[in-house]
Amino acid sequence: MTTTAPTQPATRRLNTSKAMVEAIAQEMERDETVVYLGEDVGEYGGIFSSTTGLLERFGKDRVIDTPISETAFIGLGIGAATEGMRPIVELMFADFMGVCLDQIYNHMAKIHYFSGGNVKVPMVLTTAVGGGYSDGGQHSQCLWATFAHLPGMKVVVPSNPADAKGLMTSAIRDDSPVVYMFHKGIMGLPWMAKNRRAIDVVPEGEHLVPSGKANVVRPGTDVTVVTLSLSVHHALDVAERLDGEGVSAEILDLRSLVPLDREAILESVGKTGRLVVVDEDYLSFGLSGEVAATITDKDPSMLKAPVQRVTMPDIPIPYAHDLEYAVLPRQERIEAAVRRVLA
Repeated sequence: MTTTAPTQPATRRLNTSKAMVEAIAQEMERDETVVYLGEDVGEYGGIFSSTTGLLERFGKDRVIDTPISETAFIGLGIGAATEGMRPIVELMFADFMGVCLDQIYNHMAKIHYFSGGNVKVPMVLTTAVGGGYSDGGQHSQCLWATFAHLPGMKVVVPSNPADAKGLMTSAIRDDSPVVYMFHKGIMGLPWMAKNRRAIDVVPEGEHLVPSGKANVVRPGTDVTVVTLSLSVHHALDVAERLDGEGVSAEILDLRSLVPLDREAILESVGKTGRLVVVDEDYLSFGLSGEVAATITDKDPSMLKAPVQRVTMPDIPIPYAHDLEYAVLPRQERIEAAVRRVLA
């Protein structure tokens, strides 16, 4: 009789940027059709270190520095995807979508439908999002609800290193176009302000996180906080603080906007009866309203109190540090919303 030693839990810790690089490198090793292109992704290694070391390992034919022409290189990626490649294309900031939205929405998202399902577009569009660094109103937006509003694309948003690796691996292997949006504040880079969970345990070897599956990162019974990306960490900070007062907050990390795990939202709110939605995107016509509608469309009677939303107000994001922090959905605003819904 043979016995198998129990699997040891992962203990290796990486920051989010290294977890992303590891996922990309493993998939490039596994599949020679995977290529990476964008601005400063080669010799520079990505402005948020999301491609560090890939050029040296895989060469300039597979890690391609492009001119500053988003329309051109996203179009190049779309064409490569329709011809059998699996390109990863980096749009440096989500704010730049305006200069290339025709390629993204009228081509990347629609070709599969236009072809009657005969042409696949297995492409990953990666982009940096988020505020907190005085980058100004044209480098600090999240805009994931804008992408999620446009049919034909999946949208995933990691909040931690392990999910960054798992969601990237799944995105590369997906036959549909996937928009992969990473917040600067979760990258764990030494030259940027970061939260204490930006360096965490990451499984070695193959690791996949499927799209459309939310994750309860902290169970609770009194209130549900639905959130994503960097806001997960702000919500966890608040939950830890309120735990000392006997408040049990459940934190649900969506991880994926398209598909949206509505069942997980309903299950959690069905248990707690109270909902706070925290979203660094804009208040109006966005994710926070969609999450609230998930409850009201199904059974509004499960709510013991009105839904509270903590989001970016509908204004351009300020450059000045104090003004920017005043509008971001940070811990103070989240805690106030939780207290209101419990009152």
